[in-house]
Amino acid sequence: MTDKPPEPKAEEVKAAEPKAPEPAAAEPKKEEAPVEIRRPRKMRLAVVHVYSSKNDTIITATDMSGAETLAWASGGMMVKSHREEGRPYAAMQAALKVVNTLKDKGITHVHVRIRAPGGVGMKTPGSGAQAVVRTIARTGVRIGRIEDVTPLPTDSMKRKGGRRGRRV
Repeated sequence: MTDKPPEPKAEEVKAAEPKAPEPAAAEPKKEEAPVEIRRPRKMRLAVVHVYSSKNDTIITATDMSGAETLAWASGGMMVKSHREEGRPYAAMQAALKVVNTLKDKGITHVHVRIRAPGGVGMKTPGSGAQAVVRTIARTGVRIGRIEDVTPLPTDSMKRKGGRRGRRV
């Protein structure tokens, strides 16, 4: 009686094996949210030109070449009184208007070019220029470069006032 019992088939062996308990069976399964693949947003760049004099602040946003205007606003559009046009508050409101328009158009980064009247006029920007830069930075648009593009004379124009200057 050396006969061995017939070996069971492979399918029967799998069915006969006791299944090991799953380690996660003790805890309730948490539904995992599908993993979102974050693609970096395409960096869209614009140039914000800020002309800031003592009496007004004009903000113009263009594409990189400067040929197409995307948005613009001035201090005079934001306040009723003429004497308030060059103040920082009017410049802040104008900057908010421009930045919101840029965000709607998908612009994420800007370069800022600040200009004073220059020439024979004031060489330093008015008080609205600093307020514009601060407002742009606070609204979430990234600032790449801030440059001063005030035109400076090279002894080509004569200041007004005559030979003896302005007499009061």
